Amino acid sequence: MNDQILQKKMLENKKKLNKKRKRRRRIIQRLVPILVAFLLIAVVIGVCVITGVFDEFTYSTESADLNDYFSVVSEDDVAIIMNDELTDLKAKQYDNIIYLDYETIKEYMFDRFYYDENDNELLYTTATDIIHIPIGGTSYYIADTPYDEGYVLVRNENDTLYIALDYMKKYATFSYELYEGTPYHMDLSFDWTTNKLADISKDNHIRVLGGTKSPILEDVKKGDTVIILNQMDEWCEVRTANGYIGYIENKRLGNYREQPEEAAEAVAEEVYPNITKDYPINLVWHQVTNETANEGMQDMMANTSGVTTISPTWFSLNDNEGNFDSLASKTYVDQAHAMGLEVWPLIDDFTNTVDTYEIFSNSTKRAYLIEKLITIALEYDLDGLNIDFELISNDTGPHYVQFLRELSIQCRKNNLVLSVDNYVPREYSAHYNRAEQGRVVDYVIIMGYDEHNGSSTESGSVASLSFVKEGIEQTLQVVPSNKIINALPYYTRIWIETPKSEDEIALEDPDSNFIPYELSSEAISMQGAIDAVSKAGVASAWNEETAQNYAEYERDGLNYKVWLEDDDSITAKMQAIQSYDLAGIAGWKLGLQKDSIWPIISSYLN
Repeated sequence: MNDQILQKKMLENKKKLNKKRKRRRRIIQRLVPILVAFLLIAVVIGVCVITGVFDEFTYSTESADLNDYFSVVSEDDVAIIMNDELTDLKAKQYDNIIYLDYETIKEYMFDRFYYDENDNELLYTTATDIIHIPIGGTSYYIADTPYDEGYVLVRNENDTLYIALDYMKKYATFSYELYEGTPYHMDLSFDWTTNKLADISKDNHIRVLGGTKSPILEDVKKGDTVIILNQMDEWCEVRTANGYIGYIENKRLGNYREQPEEAAEAVAEEVYPNITKDYPINLVWHQVTNETANEGMQDMMANTSGVTTISPTWFSLNDNEGNFDSLASKTYVDQAHAMGLEVWPLIDDFTNTVDTYEIFSNSTKRAYLIEKLITIALEYDLDGLNIDFELISNDTGPHYVQFLRELSIQCRKNNLVLSVDNYVPREYSAHYNRAEQGRVVDYVIIMGYDEHNGSSTESGSVASLSFVKEGIEQTLQVVPSNKIINALPYYTRIWIETPKSEDEIALEDPDSNFIPYELSSEAISMQGAIDAVSKAGVASAWNEETAQNYAEYERDGLNYKVWLEDDDSITAKMQAIQSYDLAGIAGWKLGLQKDSIWPIISSYLN
């Protein structure tokens, strides 16, 4: 009985064991795919990690597309590295000669050429001659004498003017080096300094950018020398001997040192001899509107003192051919000379029918106008000319400047002083090119007035001290002080503000900064303004901001404002002019001044 019980238990235990084994096998069968999946994932992750680490520490062997690097689009393009900087500019190579376009040359290298489109030639004006360089020719001409260079000096390709760089070396100081290859590129230098050099410590590569994956720009060998342009923590921007600018790791460099660049042989800058008086200029403009007005000069000058020069407004352009009206008088000149005055008559462009572009853009018309001016100057025994062309448009600017260059030659030959009137420098008048005027003319006159004029929308000073000083300081940036004359206003304006009616104000946009009055003004002499303030029964007070005496008053419902030009304001202006050591002063106009200003002006003119 006991044996049967025992056997039964053993059988039951065996069945239980078999069930456990079967259950374990089923669990294992279910886990195997999961374990395999996890194992595969682990393998993939491991491979990725290993690959990433490997990839991080390996270097790209891809070569850069040099056409893309240099941004060249045609076979005759020559990429330009300018003063160690890769630019977007392109030179051209024609018949193994390197050319650079006219506009790039003007902007970066040399702005003295003038393109005469009508005559299809490039001009360069010296102190004594005009050099003619025909487009497409191999020769340039001085006084009709040809000088052949053996290659085309200037080309017109697809309406773009190109100048041979080898010919440019006659006029500008620069150097260039052409690197042959595909594509061509060149190093253009006109600013030399001391280079920091280093040697390659092991055969390596220059890359487009700083990074191991950046494409290879050039292979370099151990011992090759590079110029350091910009050194960072791990990478260094360098320029190679073949004219490539790229990057290499700092650890690949050694033997750092400095070496001065070899500058190009300097080209002597063209010297324009000027007529410079050995005394400060004290010029006054005499407005002459008819021949009878010439007869009053002596009376108008009777109470002046210290004036050295008189400029009658005799000439005015009257057509597009270069002709001008004249009110010149030999008697006037003789009288002025007898009074110890030089005579520099003024020519203006105020006639509405005149198009100065038509005159100055045409070489024949420029020459005709110049010939007429010189002829009349010699006929009337003039001492100089005063150019007052105030309506020059932006597109006329280069032609006007060429006119001044050509006129200066003839004035120089005939011992005539050439002076030119200019606005206080503003962006809108930059095309008057004061820098070039400062080279070729004798005196650059700043019209230091009309800060607020008859067309202004708000009342204000005609010539505040800050306005005058700004004009002088900006002109001094491009013109030497011994050539600058600052013109003073011998007048001011009385501003009249007429209040608008309620109906007029109702029509205004309330969100705009509308002016609640109508503005008008009257130009008036220095004494006339003082008398008007006195008659109104008000006292003027010194205004520090403008360095002028200021007054305002009301009469018949109108508001009057005036910034006086008087002894005090002239004193402040003359102190400034003296501090800048200028060539002198001019005044607009004779007859509007207070006679008490003459001793003040003389005391500040050295």
